[in-house]
Amino acid sequence: MCSLVQKYNIPGPRYTSYPTVPFWNIETFSGKKWEASLIKSFKESNSSEGISLYIHLPFCESMCTFCGCHKRITKRHEVEEPYIETVLKEWSLYCNLLPEKPIIKELHLGGGTPTFFSAENLKYLINEIFKKANKADKYEFSFEGHPNNTSEEHLQTLFDLGFRRVSFGVQDYNEKVQKAIHRIQSFENVKKVTEAARRIGYTSIGHDIIFGLPHQTIDDVEATILKTKSLMPDRLAFYSYAHVPWMPGNGQRGYKDADLPSAEDKRNQYEKGKLLLAEVGYHETGMDHFALKNDSLFKAMETKTLHRNFMGYTASKTQLMIGLGASSISDSWYGFAQNVKSIEEYQHLVESNIIPIYRGHILSDEDTIIRKHILNLMCRFYTILSKNDLTFNTSVIVEKLRELESDGLVNITEDKIKITEKGKPFVRNVAMAFDMYLHKKEPNKKLFSMTI
Repeated sequence: MCSLVQKYNIPGPRYTSYPTVPFWNIETFSGKKWEASLIKSFKESNSSEGISLYIHLPFCESMCTFCGCHKRITKRHEVEEPYIETVLKEWSLYCNLLPEKPIIKELHLGGGTPTFFSAENLKYLINEIFKKANKADKYEFSFEGHPNNTSEEHLQTLFDLGFRRVSFGVQDYNEKVQKAIHRIQSFENVKKVTEAARRIGYTSIGHDIIFGLPHQTIDDVEATILKTKSLMPDRLAFYSYAHVPWMPGNGQRGYKDADLPSAEDKRNQYEKGKLLLAEVGYHETGMDHFALKNDSLFKAMETKTLHRNFMGYTASKTQLMIGLGASSISDSWYGFAQNVKSIEEYQHLVESNIIPIYRGHILSDEDTIIRKHILNLMCRFYTILSKNDLTFNTSVIVEKLRELESDGLVNITEDKIKITEKGKPFVRNVAMAFDMYLHKKEPNKKLFSMTI
């Protein structure tokens, strides 16, 4: 395995979209084309499955140096209400485009730190959203909570509004690691909010754990998972730290490259963690995610309904996802659109009655087909090749996969590509074989984090 890690540890996308953001064709993209794709998707899917809504709440009180998300560091909570009003106005701009009232099936609050906002302000935000929308029959509302500032009031208020899923960022319990990533939180705080959420009635509680962090050892990963075992969250995200200090806006400069585990050490951390999680009763559900059998994520994996988008893995699919807030990304299935990242510019555009997108991509027929295959690999670890729907020569893909096949990472038959158990840690590398944009143009190595 170590030699395979060395061989395949290369820069590569995480495939939250296809095409990936660096390859979006922004020259041919326009707001009018995006709106047309949005309306088309809405008409096709709103009444049958509803839509998803992602709301980006970007504020944090302190900088976590492992984080690559778009955020604003401040302790000034007077920013909450003006930002919420802008989000609600953006929602109104979208609703004015739609031919009927949207039905929301999935709603997720991400950040930043959603629990930076007071429970009262979050309640106001959600209630105002639903003045212009209905809830689907089987809806799923979720939010990300910081263990240090998520209060029982947050949990109870959001529960009363219909939220049943919450995820808490744990990362690692070792104090040296926590200091390096500037995320100091005790096991006691995580235990307190996890137990409170369970007592209130949340049916899916998740923890995020990261391996490959600065100063982190395999013993640290083991200790963190064993502590997690005592709480038994319903699902876990156990993923690799993405070291991209060159990307603007992140704080990944508080430690040296030499402080990071080697690629081999990272893979050993993953393998040890995966083994421990299996022993405890967690099942792998897509790339880097694990769940207990009672969780909807595991059930979706079993019924082959697992889906992945910019909100992560979800137990159900909607064709249309609208992203609200600075830096949010929307997905109509036919196209992607991203909002401006600056909060000031975002607020200015919305106040000027302009949907605040600044870049995007309208998918070609080939893009759509490849996107389906990459989603299959990410959600099911296999995909079926159809000669009828492919607009390109499948031999190009198969040829790219031959070396992975000889290394035992995939099985290739006439119409099926299946990732082996041995190959699951290399799912990003398998997906890269389908990526026609990578085939056509070798990307700048600093666009992506390492795959291992």
